[in-house]
Amino acid sequence: MSVGRVSVTNMRILHTSDWHLGRTLHGVDLGVHHEAFLEHLVQVVRDEAVDAVVVAGDVYDRAVPPVGSVELLSETLARLTEAAHVVLTPGNHDSAARLGFGAAMFRNRLSVRSRVAEIGTPVTLPDRDGDAGAYVYPLPYLDPDMARDHLADDGPDGRAVRPARCHEAVTSAAVRRVQTDLAPRRSSDGRRVPAVLLAHAFVTGGDVSESERDIRVGGVDSVPSGVYGPLGSLDYVALGHLHGPQRVGREGTDPVMRYAGSPLAFSFSEQHHRKSTTLVDLGPDGVRDVRLLEAPVPRRLGDVTGTMSELLSRAYDDRADHWLRVTVTDDARPEHLWATVTRRFPHALVVQHRPARLLETSGPSAVTAAQDPLEVAAQFLLTAGGRAPEEAELEVLRRAYESVLAGDRSA
Repeated sequence: MSVGRVSVTNMRILHTSDWHLGRTLHGVDLGVHHEAFLEHLVQVVRDEAVDAVVVAGDVYDRAVPPVGSVELLSETLARLTEAAHVVLTPGNHDSAARLGFGAAMFRNRLSVRSRVAEIGTPVTLPDRDGDAGAYVYPLPYLDPDMARDHLADDGPDGRAVRPARCHEAVTSAAVRRVQTDLAPRRSSDGRRVPAVLLAHAFVTGGDVSESERDIRVGGVDSVPSGVYGPLGSLDYVALGHLHGPQRVGREGTDPVMRYAGSPLAFSFSEQHHRKSTTLVDLGPDGVRDVRLLEAPVPRRLGDVTGTMSELLSRAYDDRADHWLRVTVTDDARPEHLWATVTRRFPHALVVQHRPARLLETSGPSAVTAAQDPLEVAAQFLLTAGGRAPEEAELEVLRRAYESVLAGDRSA
């Protein structure tokens, strides 16, 4: 192929991650909504003439996924590979061994890279002329305790030197293997083939959500963006782990680095995310274009806060179909709180009572054996319920306490 022909050849990559198949949202089964997203994904691949789909980890929500989730993934991969290549790697929620089962038997359009030993060997995506159109280097999630031995380098005395026990060190070792392969590969190609790194990690500076599992080791969970450099080597770093779609790294210094984000919201902290997949056009000069394609929204998440009378008013009619976290602010806890709220908001997932006005207190204090247990109970009711106990309630507490004392004396 001539240089002139190569210069006009684009590779179109669809970057997605963090599907978390099998996950629920406050007890709600998300299976139907996962199916809708994956149907959307298949349609995008067809409509946008995508050459390859890269999935940056957390395909499943747990190491042993439900049977239905396994079947859904199998069906989706079969449909995707009818139109494009698929490169998939595990995240910290996946079991690398289970996700990678049978990977050696996969051919043609599906590549599952789950073994640390494979780091540094790319998946070569062919362009439409059959030549190398892009190199994809998948990094499975690198738990420092599990990956250090596999990523050891030879020291000056010939002994293996393991990376330090942290995410930065094991990721740096993995990227060195990628760079060691990429430079001579490009040199022998005689032309510049774009390179994509697939990684599941927390890059410093990324915006987190409540639903991401802590991957802290040795007190540190992040990787500096400079680990993925230098600029001009890797062209695009397709990241997974953080659930909000976002660009990270230093523009003009690091490769183009993005989190695709999760396709669905998995916590109320994600209610303002605009869920999407990332469409990346690559050429010999690197990233030519990046577009975010919005994912379907099954049901919006939101917070509503107010007194019970306010919540029952017409002011919140526009929220009736949302998944909601409802905070009731009456001074006293209303009777039948859950039933009343869920009649008003059938899709309420969280209902909580937090009085707007609490009596002034001196703040938290230690409970000691010297304090009257009835006073402690009364203070708890005041703090948690927003009101002092009535005399009849104090009498119930008093009788219960005296009954316990009597039982202790007779034991």
